[in-house]
Amino acid sequence: MLSRPKPGESEVDLLRFQNQFLSSGATPAVRIVKKVKKEWPAGEELPVLQDQRDVVTLDKLPDLPPTLVPAPPKRARPSPNFTLPEEQDPEERLDQHDQHITAIFTKIIEHDTSAMTVTMPLPSGVAFPRVFHRSQKGPQGKTATSGKRSIFAQEIEARRNAEANSTPPGMTVPTQGQQEGSLTSEALGLREQGLCVPETGKSSQGLQLITGEGLQSEDARREVQTIHEENLAKLHALGPEEILQEQQRLLAQLDPSLVAFLKSRHGTNGQTGVESMEEQNSGTVVHETPKEEPVGPPPPSGYKRKQPEPAASAPELPVTPHKEWLHMGTVELEKLQWTQDLPQLRRQKTQEGMQQARFGLQGELLAPDVDLPTHLGLHHHGEEAERAGYSLQELFHLARSQISQQRALALQVLARIISKAQAGEFGSQLTDSVLRLLLDAGFLFLLRFSLDDSVDSVIAAAVWALRALLVAPGDEELLDRTFSWYQGAAVFPLMPSQEEEEEEDEETLAEKARKKNPQETRPPPDLARHDVIKGLLATQLLPRLRYLLEVTCPSPTVVQDILAVLIRVARHSLESATKVLECPRLIDTLVREFLPSSWSPVGEGPISRLHGVPCAAAMKLLRVLASAGRNISARLMSGFDLRSRLCRFVSEAPQELAMPIQEAEQLNTESFRLWAVAATYGQGGDLYRELYPVLIQALQGLPQELSIRPHSPLAMQRISALITLLAHLTQASSSSNVELPAPASPYPVESNQSPVPPSITWVQVSGLRPLIEPILRQVLKELPQTDTWRALAPLPTACLLYLAAHYQAWSQQPKLCPGECLQDVERLSEELVLPLLSQPTFQGLWDSLRHCSPLCNPLSCAPAPEFIPNLISLGCVGGCPPLSLAGSSSSFPFLTSLLSLLNTLARIHKGLCGQFASVLGAPGLQDYLRHCGAPSRVPRLTPFFAWALRHEYHLQYLVLTLAQRTAGLRTEPTPDAVLYHTVALNLLSHLLPGSEYLAHELLLGSVFRPEFLPEGASGGPEAADFSDKLNLGSGRSPASGRGALLAEACRDLPSIRGCYLAHCTLPRPALLHSQALYQGEPLHIPSLLLPVPKEPLLPVDWPFLPLIHLYHQASGPTSEALHLCSLGTVTRALQWVLVLESWRPSSLRAVLPAARLARLMCVFLMDSDLFREAPIQQVITALLAQLCQPQALSLLKLDCPLPGLASFPDLYSSFLEHFEAVSFGDPLFGALVLLPLQRQHSVTLRLSLFGEHVGALRALGLPLAQLPVSLENYTAPPEDNLELLKLYFQALVTGALCPQWCPVLYAVAVAHVNSFIFSQDPKSSGVMGAASKWMLQKTWLLANESLKQHLLYYKLPNVALPEGFELYPQLPPLRKNRLQDVTDRLLKDGGLGS
Repeated sequence: MLSRPKPGESEVDLLRFQNQFLSSGATPAVRIVKKVKKEWPAGEELPVLQDQRDVVTLDKLPDLPPTLVPAPPKRARPSPNFTLPEEQDPEERLDQHDQHITAIFTKIIEHDTSAMTVTMPLPSGVAFPRVFHRSQKGPQGKTATSGKRSIFAQEIEARRNAEANSTPPGMTVPTQGQQEGSLTSEALGLREQGLCVPETGKSSQGLQLITGEGLQSEDARREVQTIHEENLAKLHALGPEEILQEQQRLLAQLDPSLVAFLKSRHGTNGQTGVESMEEQNSGTVVHETPKEEPVGPPPPSGYKRKQPEPAASAPELPVTPHKEWLHMGTVELEKLQWTQDLPQLRRQKTQEGMQQARFGLQGELLAPDVDLPTHLGLHHHGEEAERAGYSLQELFHLARSQISQQRALALQVLARIISKAQAGEFGSQLTDSVLRLLLDAGFLFLLRFSLDDSVDSVIAAAVWALRALLVAPGDEELLDRTFSWYQGAAVFPLMPSQEEEEEEDEETLAEKARKKNPQETRPPPDLARHDVIKGLLATQLLPRLRYLLEVTCPSPTVVQDILAVLIRVARHSLESATKVLECPRLIDTLVREFLPSSWSPVGEGPISRLHGVPCAAAMKLLRVLASAGRNISARLMSGFDLRSRLCRFVSEAPQELAMPIQEAEQLNTESFRLWAVAATYGQGGDLYRELYPVLIQALQGLPQELSIRPHSPLAMQRISALITLLAHLTQASSSSNVELPAPASPYPVESNQSPVPPSITWVQVSGLRPLIEPILRQVLKELPQTDTWRALAPLPTACLLYLAAHYQAWSQQPKLCPGECLQDVERLSEELVLPLLSQPTFQGLWDSLRHCSPLCNPLSCAPAPEFIPNLISLGCVGGCPPLSLAGSSSSFPFLTSLLSLLNTLARIHKGLCGQFASVLGAPGLQDYLRHCGAPSRVPRLTPFFAWALRHEYHLQYLVLTLAQRTAGLRTEPTPDAVLYHTVALNLLSHLLPGSEYLAHELLLGSVFRPEFLPEGASGGPEAADFSDKLNLGSGRSPASGRGALLAEACRDLPSIRGCYLAHCTLPRPALLHSQALYQGEPLHIPSLLLPVPKEPLLPVDWPFLPLIHLYHQASGPTSEALHLCSLGTVTRALQWVLVLESWRPSSLRAVLPAARLARLMCVFLMDSDLFREAPIQQVITALLAQLCQPQALSLLKLDCPLPGLASFPDLYSSFLEHFEAVSFGDPLFGALVLLPLQRQHSVTLRLSLFGEHVGALRALGLPLAQLPVSLENYTAPPEDNLELLKLYFQALVTGALCPQWCPVLYAVAVAHVNSFIFSQDPKSSGVMGAASKWMLQKTWLLANESLKQHLLYYKLPNVALPEGFELYPQLPPLRKNRLQDVTDRLLKDGGLGS
């Protein structure tokens, strides 16, 4: 027997097996059968088949597989010999063989019932027969015919018999086909009176009583009509009274059931006209019986019958549908209800929510009760059909329509709604935020899907809506106008500062792991929930916009919208700007299509195509990209041939460019600004050499241009941009000969190992000042003219900043001639600066500071109406108000630039400081500084508030710098030194990221400057000692008093400054970046984008930072031993805190007293021996005395959340453990332990001591005389916590608390236990009463007579006595009676119960 093939055997083995099988001649297990599917007639041979398949069959197996499922029915095939008749209609043939139920119904032949008598059914008076119950059937005998019939069948037969017996003879059933009769006016009058007169007209369908049933003659119809006319004639001949008499006689003769039946017949045939029409078309005649008429007495005269209301199921339509109309074969009335009139408006008095809000096609919010005509197209919606307008849900649905016009319309309406919502037009009319609701509903991705549409109108609407969502027009206008301000080119990125904590908590572990893995990208919806711009960039937005610009060539409006969106994306962050730059062919397309070097002339008015024409928005986009980083600017200038474009647009005046003048002005302005940004990094110097004649010519023509009135705002922006460019080029020339190493950049993308020095020298720019200075003189002459001065406002600001940059660069030249520079500074001061300072109009500029200040008017920087955290906007809706920092009446930009120039001149020529001191004495400036120094609550840091505060802080810093320069030259104290020092302290604690250099300079100068602490040299320490003696009655020696400590702190100010410079450290890359910006060092400026303003640079409790750093160093996860210099650091920090507490308490007002106490506790927790040092003991004692002042104690809230502290009870528990371990009864340590145990604070702190750390009571030996607060703060009000009272009593009874070890808490415990055992409050619970009696019994049985006497005879606290309290000589009557009752009950019971 041959074996089967095995795995691993090759084809050679298989061939060998086949040869062996064939040679053996064995019978195969299978055989080959050739099947022929075609059936041939019998007797014919099958033809020889070629290339037929071999079919393998197995023995003993059927040819077909078993049927597992029912096979589908076989299709009938016609017989080959059967032929269809050609003349027969196929439809008629189908009808012959059709066995449907309708075919059976059509063959029914009715019998002739004309000779049969039909009886009327027995009327029941109800719509359906009364339900029959078996219990109601009386005892009846079983009929012979009942048999096995059911009770129901028997009942039906009985009713039929009753109906047959009660039918009067001659009563017949009306049949079909009678003609309609007519009534005369008399008959109509009788019918109106309620008489029984047959109806005619439209509501009558022929005779009602006589129908002609049973007449076999052909004149049956005529006979019936004759009888009917005779009846009518007889009725007309009768009078009303006779008719009533006949009516009453008939009613008396007829069966009441028959009368009821006749009445009920009037309402049985209420069929609609459509049903009648259908039945008539089918050959069936419909009976229509007259409506029910009263059969009683006639109504009184003048009575008008009320017409019946139409049925609700048959609505009245404006048009009657006909079956012949297209698609109206089957009339569906419910689908035609929209053609009816609108229902009445419902009045809504509640505030309208977003679910009910409806908007017009122009995006306006429609009032709920507004009644608008339907031809406006505002009623095409199903919900609330009576209200005009469309809801956001309906607009969303319409935006996904299959009709492109509807999609475009929906997107346009949504864009208008967003624009109006951001403008604040909806105000408080809506309860929710429109933008937040749209973004939560997925509007962002709806726009992204619409951008992929194939219809141009839909794409245009989607781009418009995207611009309305992302771009705030007021923001761009504000940033453009302030570009020429002091440090105006540097801006904060418009990106979210932090993610919402709730959303972070809801994140899954997978999402958190995805964040940690940079290779794994998050989905766009997740990104958009935290940052809209990032979510859009993740959807390939930039390639799509590039495709639209490059391939589709949209209209100019769409191009402007796309460029505005790209500008907003570039302002988001350095990462987004880099993505815009690196998007394939995007920048190439922009430069090629919208910044061409040559173009066809374009006239005024709208243009049909923007491609091939220069566009100012494209140049602005490049400027914003260059502001994001040095490398981006270098790539733009060198890689996209921008030098030739700048030469083309700068070399010609705007009037000479072949394009509209407004667009030409903006293009020229943006070209200057792009060049100025490049010059900030030290780039574009070679371009200056090429265009030097053009710039000189432009400067020479400025005086003549300024003499033309009125002044165009665009022209002023262009001129200020030109002068700003020259100022940046001048700053770049000061570092052309200086080779400095590049600092560490905070931006990894912008790291540059070897920055190229600027290719511009001082000699090339030194000749610009004689051309700009006359322009400034000409502009300053317009200062008295308010309107003209406001129109020229950008120009003097730019000129003053240029002069400051010029003299700063001149003073830094290596080959400086000091005499020449000083003479020129004196000349400028005498000819320009001092005359300006002496003008009466100039003093009014200082007066406007307080009115335009964001700090003094926080409401001017309120958040935008539609502020959402994941889409940052400055919120400048409709421009800034006149009385705001960026308003038309603001003097902040001009005064800031003037102070910058004054500081530069005073630094070069110190002899001018006295002349410039008059600026500091301006009443308006003094008033402004006093308001800024006053403690106030700073509102939440919004994007616009951060931007405004940065520019306001510039003015304050320059004022302080000028005051510091003038104070150093005075021999007597500065009169306003305290004011300047207060402003400096407030400014230091509120400076924002990007101003690290200013914070560093304040720490170096104004904050620790002795001239700004005049108290140290004018009797301040003595006054402090005198105040302590008045408040505390202390007899301390002067050497250990607060005055001596303050005097020593004033002498140690240099050491204190060094301590804070070491511990208030700022990130070095950020500090170098900020220093390069403010010092004008082009080689070290990595970017003009500032860090995100999450919070101020330094915390409000920055004076405690050295203590906090040492505490974390000693108690952190990697605890380290304190260095030897830690004693000096702690001493210097405590000295400075004491100075601020004593002389500048307003600077610490933002630090809660509880936070100050926690910081002092950290000193004791640092080390086991540090707190024993005498300097630290003295300063902490003085600080504790300040903290225990009555006004401070009233603000000491230990249960509120504290910054940097998870829980104060946890800190206090650690403090008790440390006290129990290392204090050794230190009085100062004990005073800090006792301070939180006052009655006003949480009982948790007292339970922690008496419950968990009762051993610490032995070390709390602070005498009563040294207690920093009153003993009444511990004893009043009486304790009401039963658990704590038991702990008090237990500590007293067990001896853990005795007056020798802990006199303070002994007096406190005795006071509370005494109050509790003698309390007789009827409102107290039974548990409290029982515990009080039990404790009193325990007290009466005490063996310690001293403790027993203290607990029973306690009167009130008195720290003058050794025990700390007074005793009653004898118990008061009430207490004596209570004690007597308790003891009598105890004696009666025979002992103390358990």
